[in-house]
Amino acid sequence: MSDTLPVDISTSRLFEPTTFGKIELANRVVMAPLTRMRAGERGTPGDLLVEYYRQRASVGMITTEGTYPSFDSQSYVGQPGIASDEQAAGWARVAEAVHAEGGKIVMQLMHGGRTSHPQLNGGRRVLAPSAIAVNGELHVGAEKLPYAVPEAMTAEEIKASVADHVAAARRAIDAGLDGVEIHSANGYLLHQFLAPGSNERTDEYGGTPEDRARYVIEVVTAVAEAVGADRVGLRISPAHNIQDAHEPDHDDVLATYGHLLGQLRPLGLAYLSVLYAEPAGDLMKELQQHFGGKLVVNGGFMAPAITAESAAKLLEAPFVDAVAVGRAVIANPDLVARWRGGHPENEARPELFYAFTAEGYTDYPFLTQS
Repeated sequence: MSDTLPVDISTSRLFEPTTFGKIELANRVVMAPLTRMRAGERGTPGDLLVEYYRQRASVGMITTEGTYPSFDSQSYVGQPGIASDEQAAGWARVAEAVHAEGGKIVMQLMHGGRTSHPQLNGGRRVLAPSAIAVNGELHVGAEKLPYAVPEAMTAEEIKASVADHVAAARRAIDAGLDGVEIHSANGYLLHQFLAPGSNERTDEYGGTPEDRARYVIEVVTAVAEAVGADRVGLRISPAHNIQDAHEPDHDDVLATYGHLLGQLRPLGLAYLSVLYAEPAGDLMKELQQHFGGKLVVNGGFMAPAITAESAAKLLEAPFVDAVAVGRAVIANPDLVARWRGGHPENEARPELFYAFTAEGYTDYPFLTQS
């Protein structure tokens, strides 16, 4: 697949419909999960989140920002949760607004693991595969603090965490969302189990690639059994090496993720979403062969921003079914219409990505307002 040949957007698969399990997408533009920190102290979606997601309902599928499944797993100030009936009621308003605009929305369930902190999670314990802190500091309100040294999870706590994911998934589906995406990427809890840099366990949840994958398999399997595999997606970021979840050995990466996806394949999940520096490269092709289902790709925040042309180019790979788009969807609530018509795009304002107000969130103009 040449990077130099021009792409005809009008004949691209970009605007073709597709189906992920029970989720019908009008096009192949997927809104990537994007931390935005606008859910307030209680983690309950309010008017601001309702409007933000409603505005972006024309993408094929919205993936919500990482949403904590249990109160101990919160990793950011202003992060939304799905750990209570109050939070679920807020998400029900979001789902209703998106559906009223003809859109589809899935919730990303994100347990922060060792990226949490007692000053973020209400003084609760910080749990992880191993008692190894992330190097560096994190924002806790107006101050920055060193990451906490987590406690290594016991077998009982691992089982409890699986149950927390199941309860959260049920709340999300009961609230009217179209599905859930299990976050096993970017250095959060499930990824911490997969990565040898953050998992030094010597029991059945650590050591070999097969054992490091065990917890993720248990979470995904339990959630799929609870809400239906055709409503469940999985997000991974092999060799992303972020937040000290280091995966330096290529052969180990192949063994770990190959086993993970091979074990999950019989479930018939709705889709797999992969963040990787070469979104249509050989690793992606091999992972899709292990998985056997629909594949969403994305190059991540450190890669060049996705454009209409680069998204269409990615879809030329026969094993790619949709493209997750981040920055362009933040800045252009009507991105699909802009791409389809070849219209100019709004400039993103990254200084307002992680803020607490409507500015830089719901005030990006539509084409009719430009």
